[in-house]
Amino acid sequence: MSTSYLLTCAALGVAGGLLLAPANWLSTVLYATVPFVGIALAGLWLLPAVVGLRLLQRPGAGLLVGLISGLVLIPFSGYGFSTVATNVFWAFFAEVGFLVVLYRFWTVWQHYAGAAAAGIGYPLLAWAAYDLGSMTVPVQILFFAVNLASCLAGTALGIGIAAALRRTGVARSARRRPA
Repeated sequence: MSTSYLLTCAALGVAGGLLLAPANWLSTVLYATVPFVGIALAGLWLLPAVVGLRLLQRPGAGLLVGLISGLVLIPFSGYGFSTVATNVFWAFFAEVGFLVVLYRFWTVWQHYAGAAAAGIGYPLLAWAAYDLGSMTVPVQILFFAVNLASCLAGTALGIGIAAALRRTGVARSARRRPA
């Protein structure tokens, strides 16, 4: 790994952590009061990893950016080190679309596949936390739809940010070189 790659991931991770600090507090308040509104913020946790993956197109970039953003978030969150696990968890979803093809391809649709996996997977994994079993089926479907829309929107925003950074020449030396 080159120094430029590591520094780019660090810069993206710090920016992501600073972005997620207010979102973290807001989602905590919303979880306690109106969880459906809070779940609409879920896509923000994909954003740092998506930017890293799209900009650098290198295996593990999303996980490294997620790890760093989680470390940055520790002092700003009320959750301590579990914040790191949360950010790596979301970064894994961003990375999964590339992992399944062993990082041989780097298409936009792979980002959206990861977003779809997060959009469907997170509600299943958080079923008990949100007590989804006590809700009616239409409300459960709405919960999944809101989460999926949020994940797709966060991914689209990340792709757009990475494209803007790429146009300015950011991380040119850290990007994956074609074979």
